[in-house]
Amino acid sequence: MVKEYPEVIRLIANFTITSLQHWEFAPNSVHYLLTLWQRMVASVPFVKSTEPHLLDTYAPEITKAFITSRLESVAIVVRDNLDDPLDDTATVFQQLEQLCTVSRCEYEKTCTLLVQLFDQNAQNYQKLLHSASGITLDMAIQEGRLAWLVYLVGTVVGGRLTYTSTDEHDAMDGELSCRVFQLISLMDTRLPQCSNEKIELAVLWFLDQFRKTYVGDQLQRTSKVVRLRSDVSRVPEKAWKVVKVYARMSEVLGITDDNHVLETFMTKIVTNLKYWGRCEPVISRTLQFLNDLSVGYILLKKLVKIDAVKFMLKNHTSEHFPFLGISDSYSLSDFRCRTTFYTALTRLLMVDLGEDEDEFENFMLPLTASFETVLQIFTNNFKQDDVKRMLIGLARDLRGIAFALNTKTSYTMLFDWMYPTYLPILQRAVEQWYGEPACTTPILKLMAELMQNRSQRLNFDVSSPNGILLFREASKMICTYGNQILTLGSLSKDQIYPMKLKGISICYSALKSALCGNYVSFGVFKLYGDNHFDNVLQAFVKMLLSVSHSDLLQYRKLSQSYYPLLECLTQDHMSFITNLEPPVLLYVLTSISEGLTTLDTVVSSSCCTSLDYIVTYLFKHIAKEGKKPLRCREATQAGQRLLHFMQQNPDVLQQMMSVLMNTIVFEDCRNQWSVSRPLLGLILLHEKYFSELRASLINSQPLPKQEVLAQCFQNLMEGVEQSLSVKNRDRFTQNLSVFRRDVAEALRSDGSTEPCGLDMMS
Repeated sequence: MVKEYPEVIRLIANFTITSLQHWEFAPNSVHYLLTLWQRMVASVPFVKSTEPHLLDTYAPEITKAFITSRLESVAIVVRDNLDDPLDDTATVFQQLEQLCTVSRCEYEKTCTLLVQLFDQNAQNYQKLLHSASGITLDMAIQEGRLAWLVYLVGTVVGGRLTYTSTDEHDAMDGELSCRVFQLISLMDTRLPQCSNEKIELAVLWFLDQFRKTYVGDQLQRTSKVVRLRSDVSRVPEKAWKVVKVYARMSEVLGITDDNHVLETFMTKIVTNLKYWGRCEPVISRTLQFLNDLSVGYILLKKLVKIDAVKFMLKNHTSEHFPFLGISDSYSLSDFRCRTTFYTALTRLLMVDLGEDEDEFENFMLPLTASFETVLQIFTNNFKQDDVKRMLIGLARDLRGIAFALNTKTSYTMLFDWMYPTYLPILQRAVEQWYGEPACTTPILKLMAELMQNRSQRLNFDVSSPNGILLFREASKMICTYGNQILTLGSLSKDQIYPMKLKGISICYSALKSALCGNYVSFGVFKLYGDNHFDNVLQAFVKMLLSVSHSDLLQYRKLSQSYYPLLECLTQDHMSFITNLEPPVLLYVLTSISEGLTTLDTVVSSSCCTSLDYIVTYLFKHIAKEGKKPLRCREATQAGQRLLHFMQQNPDVLQQMMSVLMNTIVFEDCRNQWSVSRPLLGLILLHEKYFSELRASLINSQPLPKQEVLAQCFQNLMEGVEQSLSVKNRDRFTQNLSVFRRDVAEALRSDGSTEPCGLDMMS
């Protein structure tokens, strides 16, 4: 086999090169071939054999074939008006990530080729810019080639690995990066008259790869200021690699360290936001880049010192950044990027904000002006479409701000700014445009974000009523939306999610955050005769009954908001559950039963937890029968109602026991611990039915296996008592793990018998 290896590698290499050169005939094969080469090259550092692996011979050929084939394809695409591979960014990114590993093998050859091609194409591009013919076919071809080259430079720079990279490789990265930064400068000086979306997207890819490789937080400890070449001996050894990257960039561009790179990044971001407002892909990718930059604390401290950042913090208006405008020329879907913008901007604001309320008020001035305009228009009742677009933008802006405010002090500033003046405007908008998801969805998402007690930011001071006030506002909005959305009547299959179910799922998420946030004492509402809590629970029921069980599970976002909410309700508000009308309670329990069998472990685990709370509540009530002190009469009545319902519908819990036993015995149970918790309570409540299940399973098996299975069931309940104490539950969980393993072995085919299964639910 060793003797045949060189020939095999040569054949694979030739086939790959041929496929790359004729990409238009076999585009799908490129993915698999690049995957193969990626894995082979990645394994080189771990190869122990002394025999030559020949990858250092053929990998550069594969890289060269990919690069040249992409550049040659541009002319064919432009002249024959074919689909441009660059438009399929998902495939492009996938192939580039595969190539980055291959390209670092014999990196000198890759860099030499890219430098040669980049210089050649950049010179041709500049000649075309200075020619009198304007934008021609040749210009389109040249811009396409430059876009590919920028993508490729970003790819090879992003492929740097610490344990394999050398000083020379980092110096080569500097050479390549110089050329892209020079192209950026050239392109930006010609805005807005001349622009190319594909080159801009490629540049953003390069900048992001450079950031990950040479500007990330994890590299800050090595990113020292570059000294003059004569002084480079004094640079710490750790910092040497970073020095090598910036050496050439310092000579050509004056970029001496990562601080200068950050300035270049921010200048580029501001330029894009200023001139590319009507191009959603560029704006979206630019803002994602800004967002990624704003995540690390060390980078944030450096960014806030940059003039471009200071400009953004003081001038975030449509006058300076057109994408913040509300004119009809912008699609409502384009407004989504505003959330990302304000999340990043608020992170930058937070660095030095502290408790400076005046600074926060100044930052909010553009939004204050917009809300005041909305107030005036609502009062005079004109230009309703303008109001709607303005409110959509405001809701998305505020959601971005709220997401970034993770301290109690800063969140309180936002709440005081919004309440009581501006939240009623959002309430009115939901009431007026409830049938327009483009308007209601951003507002409901804003409310859901405001309800999130992330980092304990909603734990207001003991003298503050803000927690209750916030919940009251959320209750009003959820009730308003819930009552209005039910008036839409029946909707078609393609309309039901965007028009109704999406909004319901957001309401459920908001309510769940409030119930689990631990910043509202819900007993206060009943004590003082405040009906906001009862109202929102009734709205929850009304919306739930308008949704079919199949829709609950079919739409993932809906199921992942409903079931965790139900878990909160069964944990802390069983009095509400027990007071439900029998048909409603049956609906809820049926939804739990159906959720137990779903493949989504988030949903099935929530169902198990909800069922456990219900079963535990029922078990404790039965255990307390006969011990009824007067002070517990109300709780006893609630338990009695639930017990009466279960007695009238015994098959409900029995069905769920069957489902859980089937899951344990016959299925790939990925949340065994969650399943074990309610199962014990079900067994203790329905011992007779459990005995029937056990007998049906044992009797369905051949005689040699029946004794083994009987012993498995006996071991399952070994040492398990008639209680639901934590200790007893843990013992049952341990037994269940052993039981599942032993039953699987017992049911496994022994060669003479076919593998068997049993639907216990039958």
